[in-house]
Order: sequence, then structure tokens, then C-alpha cells
Amino acid sequence: MTDLGRVVVDNSAWARLIRGTVPEPRARAWADAVLRGDVLVSEPFRLEALYSARSGEDVERLAAELDAFDRAPSDAATWSLAQRAQRDLAGDRRVSHRVKPIDLLVAASAHQASAGVLHYDGAYDVIAEHTSLTFASVWVAPRGSID
Repeated sequence: MTDLGRVVVDNSAWARLIRGTVPEPRARAWADAVLRGDVLVSEPFRLEALYSARSGEDVERLAAELDAFDRAPSDAATWSLAQRAQRDLAGDRRVSHRVKPIDLLVAASAHQASAGVLHYDGAYDVIAEHTSLTFASVWVAPRGSID
């Protein structure tokens, strides 16, 4: 797959893209999506990404980099959607409801933006398959192929 489509980025993909561990065809697809403006940043992802900064200067540099992206919705509806998804998971005996809250919020932002989630985290497959949130689960690389 060479086209990622319109996606909200998750920290699991972002970290691997920044480290350069994503295979070239997918890294090129990322760069193309960025140039087209198809990559969105949600506030939950932004908060998680900034957590990894090592200094005040690093926070400012990374914040400026993330501010260059268009934003995915992050409002009261995002929280309601994430909480509903958590209840959906808790009510489904086939899966665990123990999905990280940030992942639920990122998925809810993608749902609101009619976008996919670019990730390297199996939780997004679970959320997409077992909740009322509608978004494409887009792996930045095939599961198990990096790290």
C-alpha cells in the first residue's frame, strides 16, 4: 500500500517514523501524506508526543513541528465518544476493555475527522472492530515487522 489516505497519527507510528525504522515504501507514503496535508494531529497524541521531549527546548521544537500539521477534533464530543468506545469494549466478552485512554481518544478524534489512524499498535484493530467508532486502522508497517 503506497497511499495512507487521510490519517490521524498515533505516537506508536510517530516514534518509529522519527527513529527511521519504518520501511522505505511506507516512509515515502508518510512523506507524501504530509505534503498533501493528509496527516492530522490530535491533542491526545500531541500531549503524548511532547511527553517524550527531553528538555524545555526539545518541547518547544517538537511543539512547533506538530503545530505545522492540521488538527483533528478534540472536544467534549471526543471524550464522550472515547468513553462510549470503552463501554463497548467492556460489554464485549471477546476482548478486553483495557485499551489505553489515549488510544481511545485518538480513535475518537479520527472518527470525528472521518480519517484513519496511522499506528503500530494492535489496540486500534480492537477499537475499530469492537466499538461504534468508525475509522480505518492503518498500520505504519506490517504488524511484527519492526522493533
